[in-house]
Amino acid sequence: MKWRKEKENDEKPRSADDVILALDIGTEYVKVLIAKEKRDESLEVIGVGRAHQTGGNMNSGAIADIPAVTAVCEKALSIAEKQAGVRTKVAVVGIAGELVKGNTTTIHYRRKNGDKPLTEQEMNLIIKRVQEKAGERARKEVALETNNPDVEVRLINSAIVSINIDGYKVSNPIGFKGSDLTIQFYTAFAPLVHISAIEKVCAELSLELLAVAVEPFAVCRACLGDDLDSNLSAIVVDIGGGTTDIAVVDDGGVEGTKMFGIGGRSMTHKIANALGVDFNTAERYKVNPDSTDMTKKESEKLAKAIEQNLDVWFSGVELALDEFNLMEVLPGKILLCGGGAGLIELQERLATSDWYKDLPFAKRPVIHLVDSTDIPGITVATEDTIDHSFVTAFGLLRVALDTLAGAPERGSLRDRVSKLLEK
Repeated sequence: MKWRKEKENDEKPRSADDVILALDIGTEYVKVLIAKEKRDESLEVIGVGRAHQTGGNMNSGAIADIPAVTAVCEKALSIAEKQAGVRTKVAVVGIAGELVKGNTTTIHYRRKNGDKPLTEQEMNLIIKRVQEKAGERARKEVALETNNPDVEVRLINSAIVSINIDGYKVSNPIGFKGSDLTIQFYTAFAPLVHISAIEKVCAELSLELLAVAVEPFAVCRACLGDDLDSNLSAIVVDIGGGTTDIAVVDDGGVEGTKMFGIGGRSMTHKIANALGVDFNTAERYKVNPDSTDMTKKESEKLAKAIEQNLDVWFSGVELALDEFNLMEVLPGKILLCGGGAGLIELQERLATSDWYKDLPFAKRPVIHLVDSTDIPGITVATEDTIDHSFVTAFGLLRVALDTLAGAPERGSLRDRVSKLLEK
């Protein structure tokens, strides 16, 4: 069954070749951004859509019910396309969850012929070896966590963090001479079953899947923008409904990504159990703790439930950051985004408590809630309020632009996608 059948009327959005689509399939909401590439190669958002997920659609950030998720995606897509007045089939989709493994590997490569310039062929061979090594490590980790020795994983994202030739840092090593090559290379892998679910949803929606992007990596790309020489150093914390995704950026390079299965929904369930109310009421109390229909006793229970859940969440953050043990000092800035990042109690505790003291911070980190105004190279042409919960979708747009920029010819987006799909 195809969900996006063409309707024979004049009201349907027209198809367009110069627009791209970001599809953020979250545990709580599906969010859609439709953007048009401008002449200066920046992006302008012309359509925004959001639709609420129901319980059981997702599990720890991964798709659990393909038909149900497809229906919610179709709803969000319709809203965005109606606003934009155009349809697009080119999409980048985010992927998250505890079984998505993103790490930075440092390799030291001794060239036999250091007096000869490094060629593209030699560099591709080095990268292939790094990806194979990282893929095997990711497969072993997922196999151990799922108790499935035959699990298959697929490479999702890869990026060179830094390159040094004979101790000299370069941005592009091709053509340089030297014997000692040191490369930091970020790779992210996900179980094939998760990726297949995303591909199935896109197929049902008649979308051409340009790329699947690890969500914390996409958020980093959004914050970095198009400045290839950016020296941004920060910890990006994306708090969704089902997971918290953490990425560490050092001097403009992604050091790694970690994820754990605690998000906004777990806190809502905790509140529901503590107060003996349904999920929707608990969510309302969480968002508006000063609600007038709560008794004093209920308010105290609410505060205790939030505090207990934050204790667990902070333990997850500390464990995730502790895995970046190769870094002597963690970045002193924390960029918050995602729907769960709006919780005032969480922001206050991050900014004022001593949670950071057992980690290698030089001083208390500065906390900043990211919104659309912090994202370089992407503007919003709609009247919608695009807050911190849409930052991941902005990142997916940036990944789309990166992917399309790699095409050999600079024509319309459709032409460039066709070149990519032929490879």
